[in-house]
Amino acid sequence: MLEPIVQFFQRIFSAIGRAFGLLVAWLVWPFLAAHGWYRRRTWMIRAPLLAVLALFIGLYGYFFWQTQVWTGFNPAFVDDYRWSERTIPAGQEIGTSAPAFPETEAATAASAAQCQSSAIVDVVANLTDVNVNQNAWISSMLLYRLGFFGIDWDHTPFLDNKASFQRGVNQAVRRTSVELVDTLARVRGTSGINTDLQDARNNLQFDEYSWYFGLSPFGPKTPTPSYYRTAIRSFRAFNADLAACNATFDTRADNLAQFVDRIANDLGSTSAILRERSENYNSGWFDTRADDRFWFAYGQLYGYYAVLAAAGADFSQVIRERNLGPLWSETLAQFQAALRIQPAIISNGREDGWIMPTHLATMGFYILRVRSNLVEVRSVLDR
Repeated sequence: MLEPIVQFFQRIFSAIGRAFGLLVAWLVWPFLAAHGWYRRRTWMIRAPLLAVLALFIGLYGYFFWQTQVWTGFNPAFVDDYRWSERTIPAGQEIGTSAPAFPETEAATAASAAQCQSSAIVDVVANLTDVNVNQNAWISSMLLYRLGFFGIDWDHTPFLDNKASFQRGVNQAVRRTSVELVDTLARVRGTSGINTDLQDARNNLQFDEYSWYFGLSPFGPKTPTPSYYRTAIRSFRAFNADLAACNATFDTRADNLAQFVDRIANDLGSTSAILRERSENYNSGWFDTRADDRFWFAYGQLYGYYAVLAAAGADFSQVIRERNLGPLWSETLAQFQAALRIQPAIISNGREDGWIMPTHLATMGFYILRVRSNLVEVRSVLDR
């Protein structure tokens, strides 16, 4: 009586086995055919092919390593700066340095003045250094530009998270560099633009995807990381001048208000991108663009968290005078809460789904909380 049922399941498993065998044969056949062709060739042909294969494996091995190892990534890295110990705003005189040769008349006449350097400039230089010196800049690597069998890596679920994170951090650095040039390093907009900061801003605006050679326009190019490394040198040159009291950093309340407002607007744009993806695509773990959106937003929060923590040191006097300490600390705490979200696999499911979570909506919620705090900071500064 059970024999027909047993035979039925035997036929099913047999069919599954044959299908699996055909699939394996289909996958292995090109390699077997290539191996057979390779064995019949002379070493004049084998050696170059072997070299190309070794180069191919080496390049992809290096590419895989660079995309998976995140050197210097630490959401709590701001604590290492110990900015809470600073008591003098950026650009203010902190004392004089002893003359190098006290016996000379010029040295005994006056000592060189010393001013407080900018924590904001320090942190944007260091964030860029982590992006292009401590790590490879993924977006302009050759294999990233070639894509996955011609498909843009951003349209696949593989090996693109670090690139999106780096671009998010770079977005925060770019926005900050603009504000440094236009307002923070000028006196009420009437003084001249600092050339070091202007050079840094211009270099950071360079295309994020350039390799040593391009098709549009056709010909050799300077790769993206070279421009960003030049920006690092410009930032540090400005801070050296500021520390020697040869540059300006205007720590007025209205400058801080405008800076906070621009950051809030930038985060608002990212929130809209997350909302659009979350509302219109609910493929759960199979949404291949969800990870790009998530890690870009994460990188942007990572960068702005450091920048605003640094702004708390640069504008310490304004924060004390306006009694902004508790609100400022709460804003930074909101950033810290957002940066604790680090899922292994990004899912863009329905908000009421119970199997696949919605990480984009969660990140968007935290961004809106941060933005709400920044709007409140702006309102206090405007009073």
